[in-house]
Amino acid sequence: MKLIFIGADHEVTGSCHYLEAAGKHILVDRGMEQGINPFENAELPVQEAMIDYVFLTHAHVDHSGMLPQLYARGFRGKIFATQATTELCDIMLRDCAHIQQQEAEWKNRKAKRHAGSEKHEAPYTMEDAEGTIGLLVPCDYQKIIEVCPGIRIRFTDIGHLLGSSSIEVWAQENGIQKKLCFSGDIGNKNQPLIKDPHPTRDADYVIMESTYGDRLHGTDRPDYISGLAEVLQKTFDRGGNVVIPSFAVGRTQEILYFLRKIKEDRLVKNHGNFPVYVDSPLAVEATGIFEKNIYDCFDEEAMELVRKGINPISFPGLRLSITSDESRAINFDETPKVIISASGMCEAGRIKHHLKHNLWREECTVLFVGYQSVGTLGRNILEGAQEVKLFGESVDVRAEIKALQGMSGHADKNGLIEWLNCFEKKPERVFIVHGEDTVCTSFAECLRHEYGYDTYAPFSGTRFDLLHNLLEYEAAPIAREKKGRAAVANSVYARLEAAGQRLLAVIRNGKGMANKDMAKLADQINALCDKWQ
Repeated sequence: MKLIFIGADHEVTGSCHYLEAAGKHILVDRGMEQGINPFENAELPVQEAMIDYVFLTHAHVDHSGMLPQLYARGFRGKIFATQATTELCDIMLRDCAHIQQQEAEWKNRKAKRHAGSEKHEAPYTMEDAEGTIGLLVPCDYQKIIEVCPGIRIRFTDIGHLLGSSSIEVWAQENGIQKKLCFSGDIGNKNQPLIKDPHPTRDADYVIMESTYGDRLHGTDRPDYISGLAEVLQKTFDRGGNVVIPSFAVGRTQEILYFLRKIKEDRLVKNHGNFPVYVDSPLAVEATGIFEKNIYDCFDEEAMELVRKGINPISFPGLRLSITSDESRAINFDETPKVIISASGMCEAGRIKHHLKHNLWREECTVLFVGYQSVGTLGRNILEGAQEVKLFGESVDVRAEIKALQGMSGHADKNGLIEWLNCFEKKPERVFIVHGEDTVCTSFAECLRHEYGYDTYAPFSGTRFDLLHNLLEYEAAPIAREKKGRAAVANSVYARLEAAGQRLLAVIRNGKGMANKDMAKLADQINALCDKWQ
């Protein structure tokens, strides 16, 4: 019974943990890395086709975004997640595939200008995303599910995103049972729309995030509505637009919740029914999913509005942009407006077009409403960049740059400690993951010295023996090397190799097949080899 740390170890994105128990190969999350990740991630200890199950904490791409690559390399097991998470993944993974393919096409057009440049390949295709979606298994909160003999799981609402969860895993092997709890991303209390994090009471091992393990949001709940209204008033009075880079799922719906209240209470003066554009097909679809999951996921404040017949995230003046033509038309309308567009860290999507049109305008405001990872365009702008590159062109940063302080979907240091202190008995070991390098270390030390927990902040590749509570292999950090222009990850040849690995996994899994079936498979493989050799 082993736990191996793969991704988001001393890093914030790319979450992935490997669990081997009861004869099964399991992943908890398979996320995409975003921004600068300073360390190399270990390879999976088995081929992708050998993975039996994935347990998914939530739909954000830094937890789910590489599932289609897993599929492309042969995975055909089940992906267990909450009902809302499966619905969000249905749209988000397709969107990821579309963005990946668009970026590969753009890089290839650019590469044509340079002799000797190799072709860029997207890490996966739309077909891979659609195949992945077909493997999703929707689960209810608080229901214990027997995945297979020796493995049971339960999803608990962790209050980070619609459908987000911590996952309890009961693993039994050789008559011994161990219980693990994977925190997922622990939510901030008193967020609009969704419920507060629900505690877990017991576990032998806890694997918990530490994104804000070194900072506090503040003792009082921020007045987001007044803060946002003030930004709108000042910007509109200057004749500018308020551009909000926002995650399409979660943060966009929260901003709509605030804007509905601002309009209802007439907190912005002299600008009438100012227009609000949601320029993201993904955000539009996600908003529909929020409305479908009202009764399972909304908090009491939002439900009170629903009972009064009020849609908490809709209002007059809300305009949804779906097509590219609708998106382009926004910046030709001179009326002061709010433009909400993805992605939240400005790394891809339509937000880059809106920045190109508004960043250089002194009368405009770019308002950040979420965490910006190190190395992202959003982080660079927020930290005071005077000039940025957009679509190969330099754009001066003259707009006012603001952040809605305290607005976070993540619990702060106190919130993380509060969640952990809900365990009635101290776990045997607490593993600290999903935080920047120094944050993981400092938070682990805080829990050890101030609260008496046995903590460890592993680097990628670390292996742990769960049966005996022993560190089997302590991985050292491996600095990531910068890749040159000609370096090509995820090439067509890599896909060919992945197909070969999948075939090998099929052969190994077929050891117990009838002799006639094994002979038939061998003949088919030999025929394929004869064709291509």
